[in-house]
Amino acid sequence: FASYYGDHMVLQKEPAGALVWGYGEPGAVVTVVISGDGGLIIMKKTARVKGPSGTWTTVLDPMDRGGPYALTAGQGSENVTLRDVYFGDVWLCSGQSNMAMTVLQIVNASQELAAAARYPYVRIFAAAPARSNVELEDLKQIDLPWSIPTAENLGHGNFTYFSAICWLLGRYLYEALRYPVGLVEAAWGGTPIEAWSSQRALQACGLPEDVGSFGAGLVLCTPLSPALSSSISPHWHLSGPQTPSVLWNAMIHPLLNMTLRAAPTPAGPHAFHAGSAGQTEPLLPFGFVQVRGSTPTLLRGQHRRAWVGRGIHPRDKQNVAHRLHLGARAVAYGEKDLVFQGPYPTRAVLEVTRALLNVTYTQELVFRRRDAQAFEVCCSSQPSPCRWLPAPVVAVESHTVTLALAGCGTLVLGLRYAWAEWPCEYRSCTLYNTQGLPAPPFL
Repeated sequence: FASYYGDHMVLQKEPAGALVWGYGEPGAVVTVVISGDGGLIIMKKTARVKGPSGTWTTVLDPMDRGGPYALTAGQGSENVTLRDVYFGDVWLCSGQSNMAMTVLQIVNASQELAAAARYPYVRIFAAAPARSNVELEDLKQIDLPWSIPTAENLGHGNFTYFSAICWLLGRYLYEALRYPVGLVEAAWGGTPIEAWSSQRALQACGLPEDVGSFGAGLVLCTPLSPALSSSISPHWHLSGPQTPSVLWNAMIHPLLNMTLRAAPTPAGPHAFHAGSAGQTEPLLPFGFVQVRGSTPTLLRGQHRRAWVGRGIHPRDKQNVAHRLHLGARAVAYGEKDLVFQGPYPTRAVLEVTRALLNVTYTQELVFRRRDAQAFEVCCSSQPSPCRWLPAPVVAVESHTVTLALAGCGTLVLGLRYAWAEWPCEYRSCTLYNTQGLPAPPFL
């Protein structure tokens, strides 16, 4: 088997078929068997080892959730058996130091670690930090083989394993789904997203070959922004490798064969579809987390699902994971009528005679009066440069915020909310919905 297979693992359940692969003698036939209690054979597959790579692959028939099963791969008289294997949903968690922070480092760590034993069907795996100049077929090293969660392996050490965000996301999902969840961590602190991106993705974004010179950056390829790599912060500490694609090559590419349910990670979704023989969805559900202050305000118009925290390494990972799991349930699992985003404005109407601006939102509002400068208006005769002035909140109704435009007159060219590098740090986050989800910054 490839290095990331092992006892206690979770394989992707139906409707997809889990892809299993490994190494053998070129030309030999490998038999893969799934067996249940008492050795009852549930499924048998065969695959021929390809030369000269010496690899074989087979796609298992879609399996319902549950277990435990034994998975055996045999070639001639030799065989390897993996035990306590379950079928459920497999999530890949990747990123920087905030993804690498362990449960030991977060708020209420002792309670979270003590609760680990209550979730034996949330299984965890951590790839070791590694880099490569070429795409690898298998991981160089693993930090944590497939394991049942314990206080020790969830809080092994600072920024090592296991990821608190990944663990809490899996735990919250298990509480909602009530079937096995497999979590795969591949994270390295202080690394730019270019290092996690394949050369093909970087080229598709139109980024130059020396993209690494941009430093810690966020690469976006969207209809609004064909190519953008931007410095995160002048104070951002870069400790990991910066070279484009080296982490993709060593820590993501070896995982492409895994059949996944979703990925809060910078990896390319179509690559997983191809790598898993079409079993992972071509439009792989993808979640991302934006740490407040780490992304230029210029990008926030494309980051409406903003997850915010306090400082560069906020310890409140429970809120982050809660927000991620709400998004997962709504987007990846298609739960209807589940509120997973904060309120967003739909229109703004100017009352010229009263010098007021009425902003209508998508959801019922809860107003926490903190900072009169949360809203600002552009008062200029030309769009650029813009003269931004505070627009104090004078009234909040169910779905509407009324702003005062004193000093702006009738010439209002723009509106923005919480538009700062550290918006809530400066107490300018004032609007929430009834579920407690904050309204995201907008321009």
